Amino acid sequence: MGTLKNKTLFISGASRGIGLAIAKRAAQDGANIVIAAKTAEAHPKLPGTIYSAAKEIEALGGQALPLVVDIREEDQVAEAVEKTVERFGGIDICINNASAISLTGTLETTMKRYDLMNQVNARGTFVVSQACLPHLLKAENPHILNLSPPLDLNPKWFAGHTAYTIAKYGMSMCVLGMSAEFADQGVGVNALWPKTVVYTAALAMLGDAVQPDYCRKPEIVADSAYYILTRKASECTGNFFIDEEVLAEEGITDLDQYAVKPGNPLLPDLFL
Repeated sequence: MGTLKNKTLFISGASRGIGLAIAKRAAQDGANIVIAAKTAEAHPKLPGTIYSAAKEIEALGGQALPLVVDIREEDQVAEAVEKTVERFGGIDICINNASAISLTGTLETTMKRYDLMNQVNARGTFVVSQACLPHLLKAENPHILNLSPPLDLNPKWFAGHTAYTIAKYGMSMCVLGMSAEFADQGVGVNALWPKTVVYTAALAMLGDAVQPDYCRKPEIVADSAYYILTRKASECTGNFFIDEEVLAEEGITDLDQYAVKPGNPLLPDLFL
């Protein structure tokens, strides 16, 4: 088992939810975490800012660099990467976690929402990866990890929310392409997706559609990400990992600790 001690992680959308959980897990090793997210001031409905996230990370033993970044803006991403390298000397890991969601049908999806999802999910992942790659190519064990699903062209994953699926699969196609493109240079490019629904503040914004008691906590994804990121990058690339399967490979099969309410049936996530 490797360690993330002194490794520098650039994480989009790390002010809350799964992104913050991954950051906190890495912080326990003494990693350097760049919190690249938009939330500088508290949202009335969504807890957490880049600054509150930084305090949590530092309390666990990590170093934090909170940066206000809208990943739709190429110049902001480039500036954030520059500040990261100035502060920590390089980048070892890029995590594309930021995402926008709207589970709406074609007639109910405004073009503003369509553009937001594609700009954040597909384009944002490409922009952040592109900006980090020159530094990843200099790193000892470079990883890109996208929080996106396995590619499955079964129409059932499109029918109810075509726009969202296009945007989310855009992140997964970045894995497909970049893992092959940079394989010879030793960059591990992988996707990670939860087997069951993970309850976060962002999910709560969707209303009563998802009840937390039938979900898992973000820590299951964070632990799975940790095990991927501590593997040898040159031998771990092009995978569409599922959190339960990653943990099983590490001998972890008792998953009750991750349930919001242990013993309850769990909701399967989309795309699986």
